[in-house]
Amino acid sequence: MSPNRANNLYRFFAGLTEYAFQSRIGIADPPLVEYLTDLLTRFVRLDAVLSLRSLAGRPLSEVAEMLLEAESRVGDARRQAHRHIGDFTLFWTGVYPEVLDRLQRTSRKDFFIDYCQQGKRSYLIASAIHTGDRDEEGEVLQRLSHDFELCVYGLGEVRREWERREPDAPAGPIVLD
Repeated sequence: MSPNRANNLYRFFAGLTEYAFQSRIGIADPPLVEYLTDLLTRFVRLDAVLSLRSLAGRPLSEVAEMLLEAESRVGDARRQAHRHIGDFTLFWTGVYPEVLDRLQRTSRKDFFIDYCQQGKRSYLIASAIHTGDRDEEGEVLQRLSHDFELCVYGLGEVRREWERREPDAPAGPIVLD
């Protein structure tokens, strides 16, 4: 994706996210809105959704597998793995909840995983792994854990707003390869 196109996409999501959180649900939290904007911009690409990989390099598409991988890591790598699990669960529950039936069908390992509870837990674990003196990302991750359901609702509002603004857009997830 070209830098200009990526910048336009970021601005699009930034405007929608700020509007949804500030105007629709009354949350004025610039670091949180920025984090969610970045999440939406990153997860437009399928390679970002599946960026957590096993030691063998295989993309992990199930939270159960991601959890095993996260627990085998240490330090910042463990934090990034748990952060990704939080992002993954937040993205699907907030933006495309209709996909959860497929992600959690009986033939998959995620059948028994509660995405909301696991997302909250993973963000909390990630927030507790400190990477520096002033850990602003850790503070946002802690808020994401605490306010996970509110963020799910807010991301749903973001989606409703972009669908309202884009009446000719096709239905379903917008994920680029």
